[in-house]
Amino acid sequence: MLRLTKKADYGLMALKYLAEHAGEPSLSAKDIAEAYHIPPQLLAKILQKLTREGLLRSHAGMNGGYSLSRDAKEISAFEVIRAIDGPLFITSCTTGTSTCDLTASCTIKEPLARVNESIVELLRNTRISDLLDHSGREEAPPELVTIASVS
Repeated sequence: MLRLTKKADYGLMALKYLAEHAGEPSLSAKDIAEAYHIPPQLLAKILQKLTREGLLRSHAGMNGGYSLSRDAKEISAFEVIRAIDGPLFITSCTTGTSTCDLTASCTIKEPLARVNESIVELLRNTRISDLLDHSGREEAPPELVTIASVS
């Protein structure tokens, strides 16, 4: 089963929230946590990590908080997931770092590597702006619905 971690989910949700409120100078971790019922301490750690990775800007002070470092159209879902979880692999044999006793007789390594690359490419082409509700109703982009149906 292919699944994103909760941390990656929360990171995507946070960037979506920040994109929806792009007109505001910055929003606190508390604001975002309350909006989505995310544990505040966990979200704070995720936001700090995304800031270190250059996807968010941190603003100090009384009205401090976070804002996107770039336009939501320029940040991909893949960047967010990779920043939080590291490389995305559907199977350990596609990483090239592990050894497998079945390497000589394996018939699925290459097909799985192609599936992995397709998923990565789909996530690279899905922007935070694609996650925004443009129609007045919450609906995921068709590409993400396709990924969700894989699990």
